[in-house]
Amino acid sequence: MTIFQFHKTIKLRLAESFISSTVSGMVFPFMAIYLSHYFGTKTAGLLLLVNVFVGIGMSFLGGYFSDQFGRKKTIALAETLRFLAFFIMMLSNSPLFTSPLITFFMTIINSVCWGLAGPANQAMLIDVSKPEERKLMYTIMYWTNNLSIATGGIAGGFLFKHYLFELLLALSVAALIAWVLIVFFIDESLAPKLQMAKSAAAHTKTMLKSYREVFKDRTFILFVLAGLLVLSMEFQLTSYISIRLADEMPLQQIMNWTFGGIEMLGFLRTENTILVVVMALIATRIVEKFKDSSTLIFSSIVFVAGYAIISYSNNIWLLFFAMLAATVAEVLRVPVQQNYLANMPPAEARSSYMAVQGLTYNMSSLICSITVTISAFMSSFATTIFITSFGIIGVLLYYRIMPELDARKQVEEPIHSVAEQV
Repeated sequence: MTIFQFHKTIKLRLAESFISSTVSGMVFPFMAIYLSHYFGTKTAGLLLLVNVFVGIGMSFLGGYFSDQFGRKKTIALAETLRFLAFFIMMLSNSPLFTSPLITFFMTIINSVCWGLAGPANQAMLIDVSKPEERKLMYTIMYWTNNLSIATGGIAGGFLFKHYLFELLLALSVAALIAWVLIVFFIDESLAPKLQMAKSAAAHTKTMLKSYREVFKDRTFILFVLAGLLVLSMEFQLTSYISIRLADEMPLQQIMNWTFGGIEMLGFLRTENTILVVVMALIATRIVEKFKDSSTLIFSSIVFVAGYAIISYSNNIWLLFFAMLAATVAEVLRVPVQQNYLANMPPAEARSSYMAVQGLTYNMSSLICSITVTISAFMSSFATTIFITSFGIIGVLLYYRIMPELDARKQVEEPIHSVAEQV
């Protein structure tokens, strides 16, 4: 199986995602700096929090709309709004005038678009892919996402301050390309059932019923919870672990070069990015040699252990080794985890399931916020135990539901798709 054998929708989505993520990575990671410059740090924090909650709420709506009206319609609406938002952001930071308030409102629109399109995008990829393709598909997606984040972040670091207008112009062009691909080149992957026009109240009732059914799926909810708890270990790197290294790590010296905890954090993140970009290319071949269940459990254990060491140690070589182990485990875990996820939702409710799964990132961030708060009252060792306990519980949950996960993988729901395989 090669990328050239994928359905055309997958190939187009991979290309569009790489372009959009790269350009977005030049802008949005630095928006906190932009907002704090114009509104102050405290206000900027509140504004960013509003963005997060808007994204969560719209994700639930996006999942429902996608299942009810089709993937393509939902994504096309989101991409249209996204292009308009980026275009207005560009004008609001142009030589003509500057409006931080309009820029913030456009970031809200962007969060709305991510919420709308996210579940539909994930569901569409499942719709048009075959079970035997998915590990490779998710591996390539994982690789391109990390590569785009790395390249976008580096370029944005040099360009954001002095070339914001040009970056927003590039972002608008990327959004326009995405819109053209969606509207003119990608087929609908779900033929929703014809239904009578409903009132807003009726749609609300149907949506609540839909998500009630999702939350009744015990195996799926435990799977999402397990993934959330394991992922929270990695999220600690840019929250509690970064603070601890900055405060506790003594100055180190290698070859007459002195550095501290902040620089060490940069080294670890660079190591993680480089290893992901290199390892992801061979991850599929490695995981094919082992059972999915064994790969998921063992890689999760190594991942948790690696970040447990990083959350406590100040030894540079031990930190480098722990990051090596955690990153290799991450690269092996992600495609297997995503493959299990793809087999779980029924075809007619895939977007709703993906919307719930999307809460993983927001809830992981919440766990990190709690950790930072309680770390002020606990020792480093006690905080490490607290952090690691989440990861261990996640691994135990994976182990507990593994028989159900394997059973679902054996009997996958048929795909009700109107897309043609190419």
